[in-house]
Amino acid sequence: MTLLRHIPFLKAVFLHSITAFGGPQGHFGMMMKTFVQQRKVVSQEELLEYNSFCQLLPGASSTQVLTLIGYKRGGVVLAVLTLLIWIFPACLLMGAFSFFMGSVQHKDIQQQLFRFIQPMAVGFLVYAAIKSFQLSVHNTITTAILLVSAVATYFLFKLPWVLPLLIVLGGVVTNISDRRIPQKGIPPKKIKWGNIWMFAIVFLLAGMLSELARKNDWPNRRPINLFENNYRFGSLVFGGGQVLIPMMYEQFVERPKSEAVIKKNQNKKESVIKINRDDFYTGAGIVRAIPGPVFSIAAFTGGLSMSDKGIYWQLLGCIIGMVAIFLPSALLVLFFFPIWHNLKKYAVVYRSLEGINAVVVGIMVASVFYMMKDIALTQMNSISLLNVGVIVGTWALLSYTKIPSPIIVLVCLLLGWGTGFFQ
Repeated sequence: MTLLRHIPFLKAVFLHSITAFGGPQGHFGMMMKTFVQQRKVVSQEELLEYNSFCQLLPGASSTQVLTLIGYKRGGVVLAVLTLLIWIFPACLLMGAFSFFMGSVQHKDIQQQLFRFIQPMAVGFLVYAAIKSFQLSVHNTITTAILLVSAVATYFLFKLPWVLPLLIVLGGVVTNISDRRIPQKGIPPKKIKWGNIWMFAIVFLLAGMLSELARKNDWPNRRPINLFENNYRFGSLVFGGGQVLIPMMYEQFVERPKSEAVIKKNQNKKESVIKINRDDFYTGAGIVRAIPGPVFSIAAFTGGLSMSDKGIYWQLLGCIIGMVAIFLPSALLVLFFFPIWHNLKKYAVVYRSLEGINAVVVGIMVASVFYMMKDIALTQMNSISLLNVGVIVGTWALLSYTKIPSPIIVLVCLLLGWGTGFFQ
């Protein structure tokens, strides 16, 4: 009966999962509209804190933020249900695309139906950045942190260590002054180590089994190798999809062609996992044109890596890719967040939040300009004018109306589909 009262929340999560375009930056704006402004599941301050905290961890940041929203509302069980509902639609679509590669005409889809999705995502991000700015930037030091973070993020966006480093430095800077001391809170609770032990044990076992399977040429060892590859990605990737996709490309496309790998695996019955370059590029394009987490590309690469073994093996590859890529994110966030929540009672951590939140706003501002580089805005033709209109219109609808986010997404999809007929 306890879960029944959470059904409206889970429905909202499902609607979010099938309409959340634009990667983690766009997802945050939609979460602010849906779970803060409309459903009031969390406060604006809490959502910003969750986002700041998740930027410090490896893995899928928007997935971790949504998992924490479920955790705050209903504990671990609801957090897990939230995670599954969020990732399933995107993973289902990406897994299905691995079966229908021959018939996918991604460029046509992207040029028509998804034409205005990126400017819409920028509009969501502008909305989130303005809201977060009003909450987090209110003095000289936070303004300076925002500006430095925005410039550094814009020029170093693709480097995986930039975001965690900026967040740590932001927390250090606001600790230079010790004037802001929080009220005394409840003493920190005893730390539960279960999740982090599970994370570490799975990481070590996956690595050892994968190498044993390769060295001893175990029959049908590929699922073990696939699990290890994806679990490692989910454990070590900082910076989201823009870092994950190059890492996957190196592992599945380039690495199998190297002489060292070919030599190590010669005379073995089971070949290394490899994916055709053009197929990988197609999947990397599709995952950015569908709603949900970019990490769902693991269902696509998992399916392709098993496609030569038959339909059931390919389905197994999709499932292994999905589970292995998201499992580290869940274990890490559910372990570290209670610790973080307790540490906030200490003055040094409390003061750090001011700088960390300012850094996150700077990252949002940089992301707006970074995403706008790939959008036609200044050509003074009908498409560039429509792009500007979509950005401004999305921001205005979010700021001044109560129209739900899914409706805005649907309007942008219809607009893209409609303009395709006039070209």
